[in-house]
Amino acid sequence: MNSIPKVPKVLEALVPLVFLVVLLIISLIVFRDNGLEGPNQIVLILSSAIAGLVAVFRLGYSWETLQEGVVKSISSAMSSILILFLIGALAGTWLLSGIIPAMIYYGLMVLSPTIFLFAACFISAIVSTATGSSWTTVATVGVALLGIGKVLGFEDGIIAGAIISGAYFGDKMSPLSDTTNLAPAMAGTDLFTHIRHMAKTTTPTMIITLMLFLVIGFNYETVGNVADAQLFSKVIASTFNITPWLFVVPLLVIAMIVRKVPALPALLVGALLGGVFALIFQPEIISRIVGGNGPFYYNGFKGVMMALFGKISVVTEYEMVNKLLETKGMAGMLNTIWLIVCAMVFGGIMEESGMLKVLAEAVIRKVHRVGSLIASTAATCIFFNITTSDQYLAILVPGRMYADVYKKRGLKHENLSRTLEDSATVTSVLVPWNTCGATQASVLGVATFTYAPYCFFNIISPIMTILYGYLNLGINYYPQEEERA
Repeated sequence: MNSIPKVPKVLEALVPLVFLVVLLIISLIVFRDNGLEGPNQIVLILSSAIAGLVAVFRLGYSWETLQEGVVKSISSAMSSILILFLIGALAGTWLLSGIIPAMIYYGLMVLSPTIFLFAACFISAIVSTATGSSWTTVATVGVALLGIGKVLGFEDGIIAGAIISGAYFGDKMSPLSDTTNLAPAMAGTDLFTHIRHMAKTTTPTMIITLMLFLVIGFNYETVGNVADAQLFSKVIASTFNITPWLFVVPLLVIAMIVRKVPALPALLVGALLGGVFALIFQPEIISRIVGGNGPFYYNGFKGVMMALFGKISVVTEYEMVNKLLETKGMAGMLNTIWLIVCAMVFGGIMEESGMLKVLAEAVIRKVHRVGSLIASTAATCIFFNITTSDQYLAILVPGRMYADVYKKRGLKHENLSRTLEDSATVTSVLVPWNTCGATQASVLGVATFTYAPYCFFNIISPIMTILYGYLNLGINYYPQEEERA
């Protein structure tokens, strides 16, 4: 082992990456949608072992150095892991309190099958723009919209695609979003210049997305019908105490996030308020969940705690309704957290050993035109989403790498910040082992590869930004005298 580690060669850096891709393909073929249950985690661990072997025996790194990189990588995902736990708790108490059933009940009254996909995308976009959070949007109105879509007869994948497309519009455009603030900070421009410049590509992308969902909605042959919707509404109304007062909790959560209350305390308050509202509005449901005739304070405490940490289900005589009325609480997030930790181990070794940097620099050396520069930036962001499994690293690392290159080519900083968001922010949810992809798959209960083909906004966004680059549309250049300075 050398005292000074060597710089990896491109072929050496490719070994663990190729190993990862090959094993993931095999895992997908063998286990299909059950990859989150353990196979993908093992693939990531084995790939991490290969990356570690290359780093130690070929490059001369010590295990202690690599371990520090792993710990740092996992630490960067801790806020996401804590948010995941609270989303699980929130889902539990919002079901127990009747908040999610109320959203489904009222949604069935106003949403028709023909406009549902369009409306689901549009509503998600409005909520995520107001809150700045795709995760909160999907975990709240997204879960309700998924239930409505199922009743109307749509397949899970296309419903989730519409919800996620809208949710990531706001995650990308809202001044409250962390990624919307991170991208200009990395590129060296200000927030509102970034948002204005990003609107040039995001607006046509969103219009195309909404039109696609509208056309699909008018031509989609749903298996549901009006009678099914009426039955679901009747069962929900007879099971829960449905009242508009239940919407106070989600409105308070949205208000807190708009007021820039951090996500963790906002979600915790939302979960606890859900428990309080369950005690007020659904005491009979709590008794059914607990399965006992104890005093109110005993049943109430036990029922709310069960909703926060574990699996609960409200059973009716209709099996189709029962599928909408169950949740797994915090415990339901453990497979996702397991996946995230394994992914961050792989990303940490790859980054600490310099293998990711070498692969990215190999791409930069081949860039000669504006279009190819933007295309390579987008490709690098997607590459980091796949390899580091973290949306923020997919913005941070390419942002640092390409900043000087853009300046030397006479391109203003907002071109880089827009490309980072058009590619890193939106594609993270399309990668099953990325923190975003794993989270949304777990929250919605829809496998990433099932919803990914229908995330039109997320797919079109990087294509749109690359197209603008090659056509030289919406590109801001420095004046020559400013460029020299």
